[in-house]
Amino acid sequence: MDLTAIQKDILTALVNLQRQKEAAVKGEEIADLIHRNPGTIRNQMQLLKALGLVEGVPGPKGGYRPTGEAYQALDIEVMDEEMVVPVYRNGTAVNNTTTAEISFTTVRNPEKCKGIVKIIGNIKDFNAGDQIQVGPTPVNRLTVRGEVYGRDDSNNLILINITEMVSLPKKHVKFYMKPLTLAVKSDQDLQEVSRHFIAKNLHGAAVEDNGKIVGVITTTDVTKAVATNKLDIKAKDVMTKELITVDGEMQLYDVVRLFHKYNIGQLVVTVDGIPKGILSKTDVMNELAVY
Repeated sequence: MDLTAIQKDILTALVNLQRQKEAAVKGEEIADLIHRNPGTIRNQMQLLKALGLVEGVPGPKGGYRPTGEAYQALDIEVMDEEMVVPVYRNGTAVNNTTTAEISFTTVRNPEKCKGIVKIIGNIKDFNAGDQIQVGPTPVNRLTVRGEVYGRDDSNNLILINITEMVSLPKKHVKFYMKPLTLAVKSDQDLQEVSRHFIAKNLHGAAVEDNGKIVGVITTTDVTKAVATNKLDIKAKDVMTKELITVDGEMQLYDVVRLFHKYNIGQLVVTVDGIPKGILSKTDVMNELAVY
């Protein structure tokens, strides 16, 4: 369906406002959002109703609602269940917006990567040179960052030069943890701990005492002790005693946030409430490595 630029603006504003309010939208609200005269909005609404794109809602709380055909005309997929994919402009979240689609227009160039982001929401504050972040998306936690170089208001598209893309696997953390069978004993000296790390290719391990996990120790703990000539101390003397545990069913993305929040390098992973493994920052980095 061929719509004029103002009709697309009105429909887009109507869809955005209706999603925010979950109620009928007044013509004055649309006029204020797109900086048009309310009389112009009323005239256009008659045409849009005749096209089956808008329905009127009578009464004091009435106004307008978009029809299913309106979403089709704007090329927006209607979903029974959806999550908000956030949009950030210059480091600040853009309220009442969500990302509908991300398309990559250039991926083979070794120096350039361009993309198109379709937004449901008001994009008129975006200008060339603005820094934009889209995501994370709900499945693979894809986050796209870049710089705006253009905007298509009629189709609610933002054109970006992509500078960074990060995505984390959907699998749960229990698939990446190291088993507790690789734990060290609390009374082992640091030389023994180092040999254990090297032999098992570990960057950290749980510390066990009488069959109970009492802490975690990392290569950083060992290195700091060696740097201060503390060679005769035990694992229990340098381990981190405050254990932070995560459920094995958590997704990798949520666990990465805990690493950052608590400024730690190791987490204990539980399955059915029982400690079963250790996950380190290095394990996550290895998972993200490109081979």
